[in-house]
Parts: sequence; C-alpha cells; structure tokens
Amino acid sequence: MVTVEQVCALARTLPRAYEVWVYGQRKFRVKQIVFLAISRDETTMGIAFPKDWRTIVVESEPHKFTLPRESDLRFHWIHVRLDAIDRQEMRDLVVDGWKMVVPKYVAAAYDQAQAVPRRISSAGTRSGSALSD
Repeated sequence: MVTVEQVCALARTLPRAYEVWVYGQRKFRVKQIVFLAISRDETTMGIAFPKDWRTIVVESEPHKFTLPRESDLRFHWIHVRLDAIDRQEMRDLVVDGWKMVVPKYVAAAYDQAQAVPRRISSAGTRSGSALSD
C-alpha cells in the first residue's frame, strides 16, 4: 500500500512541479497544468494518463484503476486506488504523468540523471560514466 505522504514526497522532487491546494484538494502542477491530484479522502490519486490507454487499463485492472467522471473524460486523466498499488508502480505512474506535462528536454534530462550508471573501474574507484575504465 502506498501513502499520500509517499506520493507527495516523490512529486515534490520532480523538476518544475509544485504543490497547490484547490478547494481543499492537494494537487501538483507544472506551470498551470495539473499532473497529479489527491482525493479529499486521500484514498485515490488522479494522474495524467494517455487517453488511448485508459479503457484498456481500467478493464484489465478494475481493482486499481477507474475512469474519471464523465465531464473529465476529455482530459488525459485516470484515477488510481492507493491501497491497490505498490511503491514502484506509484513511482512509474507519477513520473509518467509528470512527463506528459513538462517539456521533452526536461523529461529527457530527468531520465538521464536517473539512469547514470555506476561502475567500479579497474582502479577500484566508482565512476559515474559507463565509458570510463
């Protein structure tokens, strides 16, 4: 099970993301675009999600995912039950939602920073580059 604190802690680390409260609901934005919203009862989160995949995901895992209300179907959005996902799935969903609203170069820089391989060189010291030995 994932907690709201874990979701928010991750969202706060994402470049250009900031937290706002709107009518008693916690949301995370990049500029004015919301990519994550926590329900008032803190049991679900709404996240930016590709429209084309929503129905497939909801039908395949209805215990985890639900469609947004009908008036919000025009947006790239899906709802996720926090008690039905683990930390890695939460991380993937939040980061992917964030990537939908930031410029591509910001998402690419984030991916590159997260994927910096660490290898032990022949001299026995840590190296930040996969090419150095």
